[in-house]
Amino acid sequence: MKAILLNDFGGPEVMAFGETRNPEFNSNQVLIRVHATSVNRPDVIQRQGNYPPPPGESSILGLEAAGTIEAVGKDVPIWQAGDRVTALVGGGGYAELVAAWPGHLIRIPDSISFNEAACIPETFLTAYLVLFLLGRLSDGEAVLLHGGGGGVNTAAIQLCRALIRDCKIIVTASTAKLERVAELGADHVVDYRTQEFSSEVRGLTDGQGVDVILDHVGGPYLAGNMRCLAVDGRLLQIGVSEGAQCEINLALLMVKRQQIIGSVLRSRSVEEKADIIRSFTERVMPFFEKGVMVPLISDVLPLAHAAEGHRIMESSRHFGKIVLAVNPENA
Repeated sequence: MKAILLNDFGGPEVMAFGETRNPEFNSNQVLIRVHATSVNRPDVIQRQGNYPPPPGESSILGLEAAGTIEAVGKDVPIWQAGDRVTALVGGGGYAELVAAWPGHLIRIPDSISFNEAACIPETFLTAYLVLFLLGRLSDGEAVLLHGGGGGVNTAAIQLCRALIRDCKIIVTASTAKLERVAELGADHVVDYRTQEFSSEVRGLTDGQGVDVILDHVGGPYLAGNMRCLAVDGRLLQIGVSEGAQCEINLALLMVKRQQIIGSVLRSRSVEEKADIIRSFTERVMPFFEKGVMVPLISDVLPLAHAAEGHRIMESSRHFGKIVLAVNPENA
C-alpha cells in the first residue's frame, strides 16, 4: 500500500510518500480502505521523535481515518465490508489501509463526506472527553478555551454550544483569527498576543472566573489559568506545546479547591476508548446527522503532500482541520 513513511525524526522533510506492506489485522479487528485522514498536533510531535506510538500500534503517522471497511475479522459482530466508517486509531492513518478495533468505529452519516468524517475522531473525541466526561462542564457554567483556531478548540466551541445551556464561552486566539472564532460561536474572544488573558477573563466573569479551562500550552499559562479559574474550577491539561515545567501555587489551589486534570487520548486502553466513543456516538453524532454540527476544514491536500500539511500546522496558518485526501475521488 501507499503510505507516508518517516526516513528519520526531524522536520517535515523526513516524511516521504512510498510503499510499505499492508497492515495485519486479527480476528477481532477490521481493515479499512482509507479515503481521508487528517493532521493532528500529536503527528507533528511524533515526527519530531517525541511521541512514540503505544506498544503494538503502527509506527505510521495518523490517529484517525475515514473510509470503507475492506475486510472484517471473523470474531467481529455488526460491522460489514463496505460500511462507511470513521475510526480512532493508535497509528497508521496516513496510509491506504489501516487496522482498527470495532469499538473505535463511528458510522458515517449519509450527509457527511469522508473528508468531513476524517475530522471527527481525534479532535471531537478529545474535546468531548476532557470537557464533559472529565471536566464535567454543566449548564450555566463558563469555559475558557485556549488557542481558538485549532481542531480541538473549533470542535470544543461547537460541542459547548450544542450540549450545554447558557454556557459562557471565552476563547483565546491570535489577532488574525479573532473574528472567525467569534463567528463560530464564542461569546468573548481574547487576543493572547496583545491582552493578558487572566485579567480579561476575570473582567468578563465579574471577578468569579471560569469553571473549566481547556489548555494545550502548558507551563507558561499555568499561573494565569489558576488566577482566572473559579472556586471548584477544573483545569484540563491536554498538551504542553510551550513547556512542561513550571511552579505551582499550592495555596491558591487549596483555597479555591481547584483541580488540575491531565489527559492523553492515545495511550488509553482499547476498552476505555470504546467506552468514550460509545458515549460520544449516542450523545453527539445526532447533531452531525442533523447538520447542527459540522467539522471545520481548513485545507485539503493529497496524502503525498502530508509534509505541507505539517508545515501549515506548525505555522498556525490553519483554522480547523487539515485533511489529507488518500482517495480523492471518494472523499
